[in-house]
This record gives sequence, structure tokens and C-alpha cells, in this order.
Amino acid sequence: MMALLLRDLRLAVRAGGGFGLALAFFLALVTLVAFGTGPEGGLLARIAPGILWVGALLASLLSLDRIFALDWEDGALDLIATSPLPLEGVAAVKALAHWLTTGLPLSLAAPLLGVLLHLPGPAQGWLALSLLAGTPALSAIGTFGAALTVGVRRGGLLLSLLVLPLYVPSLVFGADCVRRAAEGMAPVTPFLLLAGITLGAAALLPFASAAALRAALR
Repeated sequence: MMALLLRDLRLAVRAGGGFGLALAFFLALVTLVAFGTGPEGGLLARIAPGILWVGALLASLLSLDRIFALDWEDGALDLIATSPLPLEGVAAVKALAHWLTTGLPLSLAAPLLGVLLHLPGPAQGWLALSLLAGTPALSAIGTFGAALTVGVRRGGLLLSLLVLPLYVPSLVFGADCVRRAAEGMAPVTPFLLLAGITLGAAALLPFASAAALRAALR
């Protein structure tokens, strides 16, 4: 599993789907929103939780179609499927590699971009925590969507349409957690619900992804 993880990390960087592209998109989106809404700090602070979470969600979509596509194109997926590692483990490793190259860098960079949107100081830490707790679910859901669309030509749009509705609960609870922290309210409840979604996705979706891969490889 470690060898597969290291291989996927190297491929993610070499193929242009690593953290650099996601961070660049995240920065561009936040900057455009700041310029588009004007210099009013109060307005930026009110919309900051939603904008930052939407930006992280959209940035995570950029490399989803590469999770299995590269292995499918060069035939490596067939070899991986016949290896001793079960497909459930393969799906879990793929999701972890995606999170390490997208979700983790976005979570660490988000507080810095929050300063650009005048996000209040108490909410900065909760922003990072909510993204750290919520982005693994985005990667797990994205891996499931990638498994469903593996082998489909130009399946990027279909993949986005499949996973975006499944991203909505994480988006709602993540943005609400940051909003509550910014307004001086208790953010623990939406944070726990967000963490529960991530745990549920991590427990169930590798099996669903493995089933989708088996169907695609028949």
C-alpha cells in the first residue's frame, strides 16, 4: 500500500494534477471574489466562510478525473486489480493520495486567504480545522465518482455532475462551522456533523468504489 501511495503522489505531481494547480485555482478564485465585491470589509467577512469552502470544493474537483484515468490508459489498473492488494485498499490509497495533494495543502493555505477576505481572527483556526475534517470526505466521494466514470471518454463533466450533489452536506456544515466561529457562536455542532460525514465516507465509500471498479474491469 505504501508503494502505491508513493507512486500516486509522484504521478499527481508529474501529471500536473498536484497541489500547485489546486492552490493556484483557490488563490485565483478568492482574489477575483475580493476584487469583484469591492473593498467593503464587512461584506467580505460575511461571505468569506462560504467562498472559502466553495473554493476548496471546486479546487478539489480539478484532479478527480486523474485518480484512475492514468492507470486505465496505460493498463496499470488491470495489474493493480490482480495484485494481492484488494480493490477496497486501492480505492482507499487513491483517496488518501488525492487528499494529500489537494485537501491538505488547501486546508493549510485557507487561513492565509481568509485574511484577504477579512475573516475574523477567531474563525481562522476553525476554518483550517473544518477543512482538515471535511476535505477527506471530498476525496473519498471523488474517488467513488472517478471509479464510476473510469473508462468513459471525456468523463470529467459527468464526474463533476455526479459528485457535486454529494459534496453539498460537507459544504453546508463546513461553511456553517466557520460562520458560527466568525459570529462568536459555538461551532462544535456543525464541526462534529462534518467529521461524522468524513468518517462515514471513509468507512463505506472504498467498498462502493471497489464495486464500481470491478464492474468497469469486467
